[in-house]
Amino acid sequence: MLRGFFLGKFMPVHNGHLFVCDVAARFVDELTVFVCSHDAEPIDGFLRAEWMRECLNGTNCNVVHMHRDIPQTPDDHPDFWRIWTDTITEHHPKPIDYVFGSEEYIYPLAQALDAKPFIVDLERQTVPVSGTVIRSDAGQNWGHIPAPVRRHLQKRLTLIGPESTGKSTLAKVLGDQFATKTVPEFGRFYDAAFKQGANWEEQDFMTIADGHAAQASAIAPHAGPVVIEDTDLLQTVVWSEALLEVVPDVLVSRLKTVKRPDLYLLLSPQMAWVDDGTRYHASLEERRWFHARLKHWLGAVGASWVEIADTTWLARQHHAAQAVSDLLDGDFYSRFADHTPIAE
Repeated sequence: MLRGFFLGKFMPVHNGHLFVCDVAARFVDELTVFVCSHDAEPIDGFLRAEWMRECLNGTNCNVVHMHRDIPQTPDDHPDFWRIWTDTITEHHPKPIDYVFGSEEYIYPLAQALDAKPFIVDLERQTVPVSGTVIRSDAGQNWGHIPAPVRRHLQKRLTLIGPESTGKSTLAKVLGDQFATKTVPEFGRFYDAAFKQGANWEEQDFMTIADGHAAQASAIAPHAGPVVIEDTDLLQTVVWSEALLEVVPDVLVSRLKTVKRPDLYLLLSPQMAWVDDGTRYHASLEERRWFHARLKHWLGAVGASWVEIADTTWLARQHHAAQAVSDLLDGDFYSRFADHTPIAE
């Protein structure tokens, strides 16, 4: 039986790493992927190991996570290679036949482990990406990021506001501009299909909340670095207030605990009213009330939000696009700052 070994930090896991694993898994009978981490790193090592396990599920690859503060380069300690070979042997006592990787350090590592080196795509010609490149611009390299990592990097921007403020149109424009998918408003479809503006009950808003959430979670994996959402649970809560004068307790509880968008764009009601046959609030007073209730709930749940109060469509589009750009320009590592380590 041929045994292979692939060591790395995988910060983050990307398709170049998975290509190495694919080549190795086709060459050896058993591949061990050794995920190394220590306390000072900005992405939790347990999370990186979980990413790799999910990516390699169903293959002949075994993921081993080693979290330990040991020297990181030969210059850090005179016994660097002995420390590492002892650590590797502790976690992988079986003989290693081949050491795989796309970095030149696998030559001395293979020698230290009494194994043979196997370089894969050293020049990054097959999969032109690296961890450094992704950390510098994840959006431009989205195609090289596997699904488990995308879920942590992807941002969500949600448009909310009274009727006739341009939410649906703006969502489509932003989706096209940023080459991503948009989540349509499920409540609008539900009203047209089942209610036609009458006989609303609490269960209707529960169904809208569930339907919209199901739609959003299914669309997100197909979207880019940011997913654009046309309304969400917070808007559904205000619609319940508007049409029933009450919000079901379970919806309020869900609103306070559900994962919130990275940013809300609250559209103000200054735009001209357009009656499309399905809208309720023709008076500016009603739309201002709706706007105020949205602000109330944004504050109640501690959401991050920006108001788009321009009175022209072009100005709204410009400021909304700038908000998306600012959201995407955030620090790469900030996506992992509040991550709770996964126990192993």
